[in-house]
Amino acid sequence: MLRPNAIQLGGLILLIIAVFGGASLLPDHFAITLHEGDALHLADIVLRLAEGQVPHVDVMTPIGGLAFWPIAWLVQAGFGLGQAFLWSQVIVALVLAPAIWWVAVTRLPRGAALLFVASVLFLLLALVHGGTDQAISPSMHYNRWGWALTFIVVVASVIAPLDRGTATVDGLVIGLSMAALALIKVTYFGAFSIPVIIALLRTGQRRVLWIALATGLAVALLVTVLLGPGYWAAYIEDLRTVAASEIRPQPGLPIEGVLTAPLYLGASFALIASVVFLRQAGAEAEGLVLLLLAPGFVYVAFQNFGNDPQWLMLLAVLLLAYLPKATEGRNMVGLTHRAALGGTAAVALALAAPNIANLAFSPIKHLAADTEEDLPLIPGAGRHEDILISSVRSRRTDLVVPLDAPELGLPALRDEEQREDPIGFLGETRAHCALENGLVAVLEAVVRDLEEAGYEGTRIFGADLLSPLWLYGDLEPVPGAAPWYYGRLSGFDASEFLLILTCPLTPRVQSIILSEIMERDTEELTEVRRTALYTLYRIGEGEEAPVPPAPGDAAENSAEADVPRGADEDG
Repeated sequence: MLRPNAIQLGGLILLIIAVFGGASLLPDHFAITLHEGDALHLADIVLRLAEGQVPHVDVMTPIGGLAFWPIAWLVQAGFGLGQAFLWSQVIVALVLAPAIWWVAVTRLPRGAALLFVASVLFLLLALVHGGTDQAISPSMHYNRWGWALTFIVVVASVIAPLDRGTATVDGLVIGLSMAALALIKVTYFGAFSIPVIIALLRTGQRRVLWIALATGLAVALLVTVLLGPGYWAAYIEDLRTVAASEIRPQPGLPIEGVLTAPLYLGASFALIASVVFLRQAGAEAEGLVLLLLAPGFVYVAFQNFGNDPQWLMLLAVLLLAYLPKATEGRNMVGLTHRAALGGTAAVALALAAPNIANLAFSPIKHLAADTEEDLPLIPGAGRHEDILISSVRSRRTDLVVPLDAPELGLPALRDEEQREDPIGFLGETRAHCALENGLVAVLEAVVRDLEEAGYEGTRIFGADLLSPLWLYGDLEPVPGAAPWYYGRLSGFDASEFLLILTCPLTPRVQSIILSEIMERDTEELTEVRRTALYTLYRIGEGEEAPVPPAPGDAAENSAEADVPRGADEDG
């Protein structure tokens, strides 16, 4: 077996980080072209953590704190949000570089090692969420980081080392990586823990297993000492909330779609064929381990938005690593075992190529982007204005509303029983419309109006999928709120006001939130302000509402804008 040159491989790792990470860092901004809602979700959490809040304890999120701490620490050090995100990716790649190098050098033949190194680094440094969509976005960066760590753990556990004396380092690499997965996104930890343990036992790495377990427990103890035992209880409670949520039971296709949809059917066949061909080639233990990993591959893809089968590149690496060990002979279809494994690896590579190429070249695409007409995602945020978005996505406001043309036989179907997600609240059936474009403009206008009406410094609960109002002005972040809403009215009890957008980002989520509020005591709610964009209610007795601006003020005149009216607003 032709092994990689350790020095050359280390140089390749540093070269990839320098070229692709450097391309990310050259601009003094982070210009996104999609998923501004996800970017605001990230900003909401990161800025809270930078102010000293603790994930899960002070902020409701099913994503682990380690997905945000590197960015928050850089914000605390004085970086803007955009630069903090870009630098965090490079720093994470540098931190993981020794583990990537170690696993490749101690276990893989040269071709598989090169593929492994490149794949993991591209996952860490990419500026797209995945798939073949070339839009620049910070969305779900933790999914990419999770897959990168999974690659490291799986290769280290499934493939026995080629040399003796590696157990201590192997155990540290696996233990720290699994702990990081638990602290980034527990889906990965849950999906691969048991297969990794079985793989270590089947490959004779028992000492590695004990060291990995001890390392993981040490990390858990350290987190407990630093954040208190309540951190784990709050983390588990957040996960339970999401598991029971009707808002996002699955972020993409159903599980059968991830297996059999036309886009993924080839990947499923390649995975099944790999297990069969490995066992036919005499690698029965390896085939068994891959069979145990398969449900984890599918489940993680099912849980991730986009359902990208990032595991295809890992499958190719494993097959290429097993190739030199294949026995002589032919399988039932007449192929030699080496040809069967090599051919399946080639299929996996071909299926993964569009996705991995998109990941790899995204920093270059970002570097070459024309941002002359882009605007800040969070105007007025000082150094955090370094996250940019196109002026069209920022300023153009588009609504989706029912077509109301009874004379043409096209009634708007506003009646409650005729709408999929009726929005009824306090005896009023609200207008059915959705904000399709212009989230930044709407949030900025709402907060400006609130400040002019005297509500600065208050804690406002927004009834929508996300409501980062405090990022856009002098409002307080709501303690315990969920920057991305999953249910249970997280943060509502700590709020002073409830704000209901006339045209929310996600009407279905607004309907669910208002239904949850209606199940409580709504007598504590008092309407204090109504404009074209929103209705504001005081929660509880509180203080007297600020006096609204006079009718001649611009803020009040904005209520005359042409937006849909609810059933009780016709007059």
